[in-house]
Amino acid sequence: MGWPGTGSLHCLVTGASGYVGGRLVPELLAAGHRVRCLARSPGKLRDQPWAHDVETVAADVTDADSVAGAMRGIDVAYYLVHALGTGSSFEDTDRRAARVFAERAHAAGVRRIVYLGGLTPHGVPERELSPHLRSRAEVGRIFLDAPVPASVLRAAVVIGSGSASFEMLRYLTERLPVMVTPSWVHTRIQPIGIRDVLRYLVGSAAMPEDVNRTFDIGGPDVLTYREMMARYAAVAGLPRRLIVPVPVLTPGLSSHWVGLVTPVPAAIARPLTESLRHEVVCREHDIARYVPDPPGRPLPFDDALALALRKVREAQVATRWSSAAVPGAPSDPLPTDPDWAGGSLYEDVREAPVDASRESLWKVIEGIGGDHGWYSFPLAWAVRGWLDRFVGGVGLRRGRRDAERLRVGDSLDFWRVEEIEPGHLLRLRAEMRLPGLAWLEMFAETDERGRTRYRQRALFHPRGLLGHAYWWSVAPFHAVVFGGMARNITQAAAKGMSAHRK
Repeated sequence: MGWPGTGSLHCLVTGASGYVGGRLVPELLAAGHRVRCLARSPGKLRDQPWAHDVETVAADVTDADSVAGAMRGIDVAYYLVHALGTGSSFEDTDRRAARVFAERAHAAGVRRIVYLGGLTPHGVPERELSPHLRSRAEVGRIFLDAPVPASVLRAAVVIGSGSASFEMLRYLTERLPVMVTPSWVHTRIQPIGIRDVLRYLVGSAAMPEDVNRTFDIGGPDVLTYREMMARYAAVAGLPRRLIVPVPVLTPGLSSHWVGLVTPVPAAIARPLTESLRHEVVCREHDIARYVPDPPGRPLPFDDALALALRKVREAQVATRWSSAAVPGAPSDPLPTDPDWAGGSLYEDVREAPVDASRESLWKVIEGIGGDHGWYSFPLAWAVRGWLDRFVGGVGLRRGRRDAERLRVGDSLDFWRVEEIEPGHLLRLRAEMRLPGLAWLEMFAETDERGRTRYRQRALFHPRGLLGHAYWWSVAPFHAVVFGGMARNITQAAAKGMSAHRK
């Protein structure tokens, strides 16, 4: 998908590890632009299919010096990050980061800032908006008041394979033939397909210098959430759903209800459900003057649904809502110092010979999680996932982006891929709620006699006395959980090898 006529520009993309940013980068490249990605952890972008076609710089949007370095030589700067979920002060963090970004863009001579925010309801005082929408609106104002011309795009519900809004709609509809729902199912919404969002973002790079304003972006359909669920059921070939709205579910209760039924955790579901309390419908479509809509675009809601479903069923989901790090999840890398100068580090190590090739063993390792499960005591893993959801964590239902292949930065149930050496090592970092930091490593190795060997290492760095107590309280179950995992992974590799030979 390319947009001719914009000329080659040098674009800076923040949030390239997230859902929209990870899809925007290849679209900018296809349009003939050069791309530089700003990331706090550049290693997360290492395995992206476009990684070798872009420049990646390490920077934090709240650090003026690092942002200044990232802005050098940039024509257009895309701002696709927000601090939602980082704590009660996330609005202050968003405000500070936006000001730093605008100031450094002006100092570097950037020609345009492009920001994707949320569509706010007409006639509703800002103080009555959800903190999520209120912060998005404030960030947009900061960019519009800055010296650099800005294109502030405002979207409601984004429909695309892997988006949080799509997966929330999908799982609610597929799992509940009869639903008792919050009253916001009657709220009118104007959804938009991710392809049109990307088209508008790319096209915004070439807007005239005198354009400095907001643009409402949406698809051609205005629907209630109830109608969206009914349309999803029809497009997916499901029986008609019975929906019974009740007025007693508050936004907080709604988010826990969504978290219970869908893979989207309450921390992410809450801003989505809070945003649905008020009608979010576009009041203009002026962006078409600068980014013309080709025939058949924007995509109708049913077409956007069908396209997203096809991508899911064909396992061609490029990014997911969980591509970005989960707010509040630990991000410390695994300590490499063998003596671990940072304090206690508990280990559980398992090794076993494998009657299979390293390739067969690696196939099992890389395919772990999601529908394949964790190869040991499914009830224990399920209970741990339920407990994590109960305390506001991500739980075990995020699944995988791809059923067979992993890349650094992928979410994997309640883990995230921290390192992968194809054919040899998979290192996962826990994103569940824990009193400490945890990792799980799986190795496919060859011993001194040339035989395949599986090695597994679980590590835990406790935080305070509670962390130590946690480790020793679960230690008795390690033989069942981790021992069973090592045993079943080696058996699965041997069975796979045997089937291959046959």
